[in-house]
Amino acid sequence: MKASDLLVRCLEEEGVTHIFGVPGEENADLMLSLQGSAIEFVLTRHEQGAAFMAEVYGRLTGEVAACLGTLGPGATNLITGVADANMDRAPVLVLTGQAATTRQHKESHQVMDVVAMYEPVTKWAQSVRAADSIPEIVRKAVRLARTEKPGAVLIELPEDIAKQETAATPLQPRRFRRPGVDDKIADEAWARIRSARTPIVIAGNGAIRRRAAKQLRRFCEATGIGVISTFMGKGAVDRDAPYCLYTIGLQQKDYVALAVDDADLVITIGYDLVEYPPRLWNPRGDKPIVHMDFLPAEIDGQYHPAVELVGDLAHGLWMLNERVARDGVPDYALAGQAKVRSRMAEDFAAHKDDDTEGSIRPQKALWDVRAALGPSDILLSGVGAHKMWIARYFHCNEPNTCLIPNGFCSMGMPLPGAIAAHIVAPDRKVFAIAGDGDFMMNVQEMETARRLNSDITVMVWEDGGYGLISWKQEQEFQRHTDLAFGNPDWLGLAAAFGWQGQQVANARDLRPAIERALAHRGPSLIVIPIDYRENMALVQRLGEVTATL
Repeated sequence: MKASDLLVRCLEEEGVTHIFGVPGEENADLMLSLQGSAIEFVLTRHEQGAAFMAEVYGRLTGEVAACLGTLGPGATNLITGVADANMDRAPVLVLTGQAATTRQHKESHQVMDVVAMYEPVTKWAQSVRAADSIPEIVRKAVRLARTEKPGAVLIELPEDIAKQETAATPLQPRRFRRPGVDDKIADEAWARIRSARTPIVIAGNGAIRRRAAKQLRRFCEATGIGVISTFMGKGAVDRDAPYCLYTIGLQQKDYVALAVDDADLVITIGYDLVEYPPRLWNPRGDKPIVHMDFLPAEIDGQYHPAVELVGDLAHGLWMLNERVARDGVPDYALAGQAKVRSRMAEDFAAHKDDDTEGSIRPQKALWDVRAALGPSDILLSGVGAHKMWIARYFHCNEPNTCLIPNGFCSMGMPLPGAIAAHIVAPDRKVFAIAGDGDFMMNVQEMETARRLNSDITVMVWEDGGYGLISWKQEQEFQRHTDLAFGNPDWLGLAAAFGWQGQQVANARDLRPAIERALAHRGPSLIVIPIDYRENMALVQRLGEVTATL
């Protein structure tokens, strides 16, 4: 067979089911090889959208999806979404074409060093130089993409190599069990947890792995220790559980931060420093920390764990649970954590009955969305001021039901991400929230959603500007630069792409509009005028949070 056929067979052997992308001339052999294969190719309208689709597929399933672009501009268009996937720890395989090896050594049309460009934003990047090496390259790439912490890998296939004949055959994937935590270290960690009076858990991105979340919930149900999640750790514990203390991650002091201040031991579980730097919750570097993760702790002056339980996260939590069952639960003093949960819950409900006209508060919008979605339905957030509101006010019952970009934090994910989420979970409601700036960055994927008949709802919070940037500038300088822009005729835009469209101006009309959108079969757009006067009101309110519980 030719090399491109072999590459496709290797991907099939690895269980790859979807490739999202925009092909070019240099991908021609690969595209023909995909015809008749078990892999579905999803044609997108921009390579960045393809990368976001592969990222969301990987975050939701833990399995590798691929995104594809050609050489030169195709590869550069992919890179922002790939960087986002890599820093948000999603397993993604990037496939790019390349010019023939006979012209790569000289100035030539569209030729650039794609591998070198991708090295900073992937776990591994490799160009195929011989057809016979494809089985090894694919096996290594997929293994690296899936290995904790997951991330992106690149395989570049030059057009002349793609045509080479080869007798090689795919390598059979063989999975391995991650090593477990050392027994003595588990004893040491448990001794610290037993001797603490006000311990607290910070659950990060690693804690939403399904097995890990199950063991974490078992641990907290037994001990009563409160759990604060990072943005990407939402759903690690059930929002309705009494030990759920919601989310940390705002730059301002929040009620949940008081619980961390009050803690005499912080147990981090799957915590990732790219999300929320420890200087914000451990500024003096004096908090005793028990670190639990697949990998050793990152070196940081404010994150210097006393004990590190390194290994499979679910197994490490199981070891702690065995010790809880053996020794019983200490007499912790957790009344302050219960007080934090109560304060936060009151705050969430403060505007649920708003009846405002002309604009809608973020709190009201999120209350109505949460009420309309079921426990296993999926919400996706973009990046902007709306992300901060979703992080604080939208909470989950199950892992991986709220996806927020919070490592690389690129704008543009909600629409293409929602398309991928529907592919992964066609029986669940998929709801995306984007700012008007965020949404327009990948607006072209409205056509992809219509073509695929994606059963998704996208809500756009319209404020006519880059709201998060103005919010940050106003906090620091008490004013902001000109960040305003115009917007399209939203209902006209929806009609042009064949979407259901609604504009909702009044708070009382929002919940019925959400219900109509979710009942509609196919893509639906809701646009609301968001009241971002609440941004600085929130800052002021959090600035008045008392220093102690």
